[in-house]
Amino acid sequence: MSDVGRLVVVGTPIGNLDDLSPRGRKALAEATVIACEDSRRTGRLLQLVGLERRPYLVANEHTERRRIDEILDRIASGEVVALVSDAGMPGVSDPGERIIAAVARADLPVEVVPGPTAATSALVLSGLSTARFLFEGFIARKGRERERQLASIAAQSATVILYESPKRVLALLADLAAECGPDRQASVSREITKLHETTERGTLGELGRRLSTEPTRGEYVVILDGAPDDDAPLDDARLNELLDAEFESGSSARDAVAAVVAATGAPKRRVYDLANLR
Repeated sequence: MSDVGRLVVVGTPIGNLDDLSPRGRKALAEATVIACEDSRRTGRLLQLVGLERRPYLVANEHTERRRIDEILDRIASGEVVALVSDAGMPGVSDPGERIIAAVARADLPVEVVPGPTAATSALVLSGLSTARFLFEGFIARKGRERERQLASIAAQSATVILYESPKRVLALLADLAAECGPDRQASVSREITKLHETTERGTLGELGRRLSTEPTRGEYVVILDGAPDDDAPLDDARLNELLDAEFESGSSARDAVAAVVAATGAPKRRVYDLANLR
């Protein structure tokens, strides 16, 4: 083929097949090849919406990087590559980000066909502010990285969107309650767009108690209300700015930490850890 092809990123249903848009169906029908997480699941989707099977390239978390050169070659030779994940938007807590970035860096055409995403659906369902929001997705399961992320999340004045599995959702709610206080408002949605879709709203303490009495199944989206402006702790970005200013003025690490702690009242261990990351 002489014409340059393109990558078409297609959002696919997260539960309800009716959410596949006519444009998404057309993109899948016209693709030369479909890059997907699991060819069986994508094949089943095509079958259910009445499309013929297409050639597949499996590009999951293990193989995505290895597929990049082949996808670039195919697009450059004029092929149309559709990129899908098992459900939702590729690249958003799903494989695809590396492929999209590589195609963009190669200055080859990239299109997106919007589709349903659990993050924004749960945000709207929560009843919390949608004016500013931060998508965190899945956070670290344990250790210092989880502690750091929880502290940063608690400090956010924007609404925060988190994903969690059914096995760990109660632990996440408990950790959020410990970091933010049990009275912070939140919502928990599961099985979005599916038959048994539910959304629970209340404080972190209430939600933890409520969910502990129910079986946990399906993927969860936790929406956390932002910290009140009048008592929101400083986030890491602001503390880093203050540390930078101290270092630029010639302060030692010890003096810089002491100055920032004195100025902000932030925990010394937190500021010390940020200083040591430099």
